[in-house]
Amino acid sequence: MPADDPREVLFEFVRVGSVVKAIAMDSATGIEVSVMGPTTAGQASLQQLAVQKLKARLAREGKV
Repeated sequence: MPADDPREVLFEFVRVGSVVKAIAMDSATGIEVSVMGPTTAGQASLQQLAVQKLKARLAREGKV
């Protein structure tokens, strides 16, 4: 989320074989999304992708 956004996003990273599942959850609404990527992808890249997906879901559901 942007620096001026007061929302807190919680992250979890789980390795599943040769991929990593990144889960992002908005603490205010409890909405969570997940993305998967190769284990060679950096944690920051997966985190950024998960935040983008979370923002899109929050906007779609009118929770922004």
